[in-house]
Amino acid sequence: MMSFRGAGSSGVPDHWFVGNRQYNVRYPGIREGLVRWPVWRVTVIERSMEPVLRPGDWLLAWRSFGSFGSFGRARIGDRNGRRDRGVKVAPGQIVIARHPASPEMLLVKRAAWLEPDGWWLTSDNPGAGAVDSFRFGPVQPGLIEGRVLCRYWPPRR
Repeated sequence: MMSFRGAGSSGVPDHWFVGNRQYNVRYPGIREGLVRWPVWRVTVIERSMEPVLRPGDWLLAWRSFGSFGSFGRARIGDRNGRRDRGVKVAPGQIVIARHPASPEMLLVKRAAWLEPDGWWLTSDNPGAGAVDSFRFGPVQPGLIEGRVLCRYWPPRR
């Protein structure tokens, strides 16, 4: 059985008990108000990926080790010393990426092909006024935050 006692300055537990063993835990994401996990929940809010994805669809995406830091910071490796390998992306997969000119804006796009400067990201519905690589060019691999695993809501259409 797992339980926790004690709380840090943020009110989050700073140590857990599993059986009789105590584990001290640091939450680097709590300081920013988030706990970051390798699986990420994303909501679609625009029509650029129709008919595959529609506004209101909920997605699960896989993040790389480097995606655990805040955007804009250098991501050189995780706490075990492994280098940031980025998200493994293949042409045709749907990815979550940061807009090159506005890193606070996330995009859900299809990785079309890899160029020397980065990934060319396209929309499935360019008629919806999509913002994609035809407007801003290739996206550096470091700006790709995750690869979409599945759509889990709504369960059926």
